Amino acid sequence: MANPCIICVAITGSLPTKDNNPAVPISIAEQVESTHQAYEAGATIVHAHVRDDQGRPTSDPERFARLMEGVRRHCPGMIVQLSTGGRSGAGQARGGMIPLRPDMCSLSVGSNNFPTRVYENPPDLVDWLAAEMRTHGVKPEIEAFDLSHILKAREMWDRGQIAARPYVQFVMGVKNAMPADRDVFDYYIHTVRRLFGADVPWCAAGIGPNQIVLNEWCVAAGGHARTGMEDNVRLDRERLAPSNAALVQRVVDLCDRYQRPVADWRTARAILGLPLPDAA
Repeated sequence: MANPCIICVAITGSLPTKDNNPAVPISIAEQVESTHQAYEAGATIVHAHVRDDQGRPTSDPERFARLMEGVRRHCPGMIVQLSTGGRSGAGQARGGMIPLRPDMCSLSVGSNNFPTRVYENPPDLVDWLAAEMRTHGVKPEIEAFDLSHILKAREMWDRGQIAARPYVQFVMGVKNAMPADRDVFDYYIHTVRRLFGADVPWCAAGIGPNQIVLNEWCVAAGGHARTGMEDNVRLDRERLAPSNAALVQRVVDLCDRYQRPVADWRTARAILGLPLPDAA
């Protein structure tokens, strides 16, 4: 049987605004609606950030709780993955939503350069975030901006800081970090399989115009794919993306081209070792 492809939609992020693209969902209601459209198009993971009333990124657990509640009501079975990223807060405030017990949270296990600053993930904070995820039964998605982050994930797994085999996502195309380089991408796959087993699931995200490039590399190589307006607000140089669902549809089309079925939410949960919702 063909290897099903999980599609993750990163709906908002911390940076895109309606000035960049009017379709970027900012309010909780907009995010829930955009997620539902993406879910209907084939996405089974939503990677979520929240914004305050001025549209600025925040780690406010109350806003995350409202977003989770809306997604779970309108997108039954969808995997909710909340961001602990550094643009939304500082220190342990970045993990304030973990006690909400989403299915997953992102976990960046090392620091790297971003376009205008250093994305700081000091070891003590990484250890604390990982411990909170273990305590509350939340599966981490390792966001690997560098090869060393994959090796760090193996170290943390060996130490019992990560309960199950990590789900590693390669992030490529961030300015001043790892570019979208095919040889590096292939070596990332080799490294993940060497460290965690040949059948370990993995994913990748490409930033800006690299999004569709990484989508195709992932689908063709047997991995899983991330898309969405957090990473890219355009269909191409001339056209803005009309919705997150439109970006999801591009990945669905790639899955058709490479004869890979799109994973439904039950299949995605089985691949990632996540339990079914209580009501399922």
